[in-house]
Amino acid sequence: MDDDWERRIAEVKAGLAEGGDPVAWVTEADAVEGAVRYPEVAVRGAVFGVVAREGGATQPWRVVVSVAAGTPQEARDSLQSMLFFQAKDDTDDPAVRRELIAAVGVLEREPVDEVEVVGVRYRIVRADEFTRTGPEGLEPPRPTDPEPVFRVWEGRIAHRSTDEGTVVDPGHSRGPMAEALRFGLRGFHYGGKRYPAAVRADSERAVTTHPDIALLPVAFGIVERRGDGWRPQGSLFATPHEARQGLYDLMIDLWPRLYSWDDAQREPYRRAAELFRAAGRADEARARGREFRICRVERLVRFGPDGPEGPRPSDVDEYGPQKLHPRMDEDGTLHYEE
Repeated sequence: MDDDWERRIAEVKAGLAEGGDPVAWVTEADAVEGAVRYPEVAVRGAVFGVVAREGGATQPWRVVVSVAAGTPQEARDSLQSMLFFQAKDDTDDPAVRRELIAAVGVLEREPVDEVEVVGVRYRIVRADEFTRTGPEGLEPPRPTDPEPVFRVWEGRIAHRSTDEGTVVDPGHSRGPMAEALRFGLRGFHYGGKRYPAAVRADSERAVTTHPDIALLPVAFGIVERRGDGWRPQGSLFATPHEARQGLYDLMIDLWPRLYSWDDAQREPYRRAAELFRAAGRADEARARGREFRICRVERLVRFGPDGPEGPRPSDVDEYGPQKLHPRMDEDGTLHYEE
């Protein structure tokens, strides 16, 4: 461990000691136990979102679109929509609206990874998504992970963003174990023949071009066992309970409607869902030979001299830029053209 990282961890430890926060100490103890029981890191792959910086190079980058999209173009589309609705709903200034509309036009035509508009620099950001794993499988939620005060199971899932508004900064730490994890991941890159050569080369290059690490807030996902591995089911959730509610909804409602199951097909899933719900904070469910789990998901963003890493040349898009919204005049009038 080099001197800089030893200093960072010592600073965080000192802060914990001076603060005397029992919650922080319990959280650290939980992190230590998690690292012991789940010592390996399993990488799922890249995810993408949008970060923004306002006010120049001394200001921090903040997440404005959650870093959860499967491709860079999905994140670009989200940025296009965000700027469109800013132009439509958030300003009465024609000059500001013109600038926003111009940026929307660029995103409609070009696969750009950065735009600057109205004094704000927006960047498509890349993160690597990973989970801890050990002899017991993927790491489940920890006792100290945040939970809602009131837990509900029915109705629309409150699918809150996992990280919008978060400051993305390698200098921001969540504790000594997080600092140790950042240190351990600094040299991480894709290896093994299952990754194409271009992906491996880009990953190795990023260790040098973007040598620092920032960790995004922990999220929670639903996975299903497939052979010796696990396959994600759906997107990420901000709390363990929201992921549990998501799994309950899949079994009790969404899958039966999506696949037009008859009563005989629905019943095993209904029973499994109700048993899962009755357990309260269970992290596993089984139905008709299928095994599901709730797991902890972490994401790292690499940083270089100019800030967070954007998409790499080997990151693949399934489609290109496209027009998502009607044409808008500088006075806000929309034109729905045939």
